[in-house]
Amino acid sequence: MAKRASRPALVEVGEAGAPPRRNRVNLFELAYHRIEELLVKCELAPGRFLAMQDLQDMTGFGRTPVHHAVNRLAADTLIIIRPRHGLQIAPIDLARERVLLHLRRDIERFVIRLAAERAGPSHRNQMLHMERLLREKRDGLTLAEFNTLDRRIDQMVLAAAGEPFLEHTLRPLHTIFRRIGFIHHSYMAEKTNLDGTIDHHLAVLNAVATKHVDRAVAASDALIAFVDGMFDEMESRIDPSLLDCSIEPLLGA
Repeated sequence: MAKRASRPALVEVGEAGAPPRRNRVNLFELAYHRIEELLVKCELAPGRFLAMQDLQDMTGFGRTPVHHAVNRLAADTLIIIRPRHGLQIAPIDLARERVLLHLRRDIERFVIRLAAERAGPSHRNQMLHMERLLREKRDGLTLAEFNTLDRRIDQMVLAAAGEPFLEHTLRPLHTIFRRIGFIHHSYMAEKTNLDGTIDHHLAVLNAVATKHVDRAVAASDALIAFVDGMFDEMESRIDPSLLDCSIEPLLGA
C-alpha cells in the first residue's frame, strides 16, 4: 500500500529554525537610518576618511546592509566613495548647501501645499498630536530629541502629501539641513535655544493640520528663511574644521 502523505507541520512562533522576522530590505533601511543619524550628529565628522569595516563596527550591521546604505548615501552626496582609498564623509560646503536650501524651499512649497490639500483625518490627528507634544515639552527638549521629532514631522507631511517619489527627493535634503542645524545649535553657544526652530515647526504643523494651504506655504517659507539665517553666522564665525575635519585647527586649538 502507498503511504499516506504526511501533513506539513506548522512552524510555531519561537520554534527553532523559524524564519527571521527582519528581511534584508529592513536591514538595508536600518543601516541607512543609523549611518544617517551618525552623520547628523557629526559622530561621522565631515571630511573624515574611513573604511567600510569602520562603519560596520560603528553600526553593528554586516557588510551587505552597510554597503547598500553607503551606495545610497553616496548618491545623496553625503559620502564620497574613493576607489582604493575607502570612504570619505563629504565635507560641508556652505555655499553649495545654501544653494540646495533654495532648492529645498521650492520643493517644500509643493509638498506642503499638497499635504495641506490632501491631509485626511488620520494625518491631521497625528499632526495636531505632534503640535501639542511640542508645545508641552518644548522647554525641556534636547537637540537630539528635537531632531527625532523633526524627522517624524517630515514623515507625517510626506505621508499626507501622498506622493512616494517626493520622499526620495527630500530625504537627503532634510538630512543635510538637520546636520547644519545640529552644528549651528551645538557650536554657536548663544544659539543653543530651540525656541525659534520649534515655533516655525509649530506654525507649519498647525497650518497643514487645519488645511490652510496659503498659511502652510507661508509657514514653510518662513522656516526655510530661518535656516538660511544660520548660514550668515556660520560663514563668518564657525570653526572651519567643523565643516571639514581634515583642516587642522589654528594654533592646535
